[in-house]
Amino acid sequence: MQKKHIALGFGGLGGAIGGAIAWKLLSRPTEVHFEDIADDIVHSENSKFAEVDGMQVHYQEFGDAKNPTLLLIHGYTASTYVWHQVAPKLAGEGFHVIAVDLIGFGFSGKPKFFSYTIASQARMIQRLMNRLGIGKATLIGSSYGGAVASWLTLDNPERVEKLVLVNAVINNEAMSNPFVKIIGTPIFGEAISPFLSDSRKFMKYRLQGTLHPSNHHLITEERISAKLRPLKAADAHNSLLMTIKNWNADRIEEDAHLINQPTLIIWGDSDNVIKIENGEKLYDTILNSRFVILKDCGHIPHEENPEMFTQLVTDFCKNNK
Repeated sequence: MQKKHIALGFGGLGGAIGGAIAWKLLSRPTEVHFEDIADDIVHSENSKFAEVDGMQVHYQEFGDAKNPTLLLIHGYTASTYVWHQVAPKLAGEGFHVIAVDLIGFGFSGKPKFFSYTIASQARMIQRLMNRLGIGKATLIGSSYGGAVASWLTLDNPERVEKLVLVNAVINNEAMSNPFVKIIGTPIFGEAISPFLSDSRKFMKYRLQGTLHPSNHHLITEERISAKLRPLKAADAHNSLLMTIKNWNADRIEEDAHLINQPTLIIWGDSDNVIKIENGEKLYDTILNSRFVILKDCGHIPHEENPEMFTQLVTDFCKNNK
């Protein structure tokens, strides 16, 4: 009799979990509309949209278009928000700044037909440059965005003036990250990703592991809301899953020696997401490169130390060597 009660208890628990998953999948919005939440988006007055290959690409533009262009590319699960401090600062230093949302992220389109590979994201950036009339730019890529920037540089070197790689993805080591492994697990990942990707508690936990402990004061309710805002809909959850399923970054490490552009490599000394050894590999491999390590900094230097980041990028881009 006791065993029957235990079995029924587990059955009830399984049904409750299944019901919660079903409710979450059915109750979440299909997509998040920019115009509905524009008042809450940082620098929404600088937001613009361009159509690239039938997809809407959201970007934020700062500074005079006649100035040298810096094109900023965010990382996995991120958006233009990660540049909200440094983008206007860089524009104030005399640059034309374009911060773009990759396809599937932020407020860009999230179509199911897109392949969600690093190569396809790089191709989108190139075609966005065509659409905006930008012949050549300095690419600044953070984390996964560093892989996209590197890929574009390797395939279309004539479009890249200089390259800035910030705690960049250069291989598939990131696939061992616990969050990535959970999201990438077949079936289970699809069921659990909606709960994780728009959870305030989980976002806070991720930020605590991403930022250096001395920068945990940056984990405010406002920052958490800004990061979660584009991740609450079904199309965003699909984009997260598809990006992991199609993750293949090993080419960056293998072909980095072919990058001839002047390259600035910036890394936080306490990055728990992408090991600093990857930055050392880039520095050893890219002939015309310099490597700057920021003390007491984690995975996102542009958010943790925006003043130093702005100064480093400004000096690098204005140096003619």
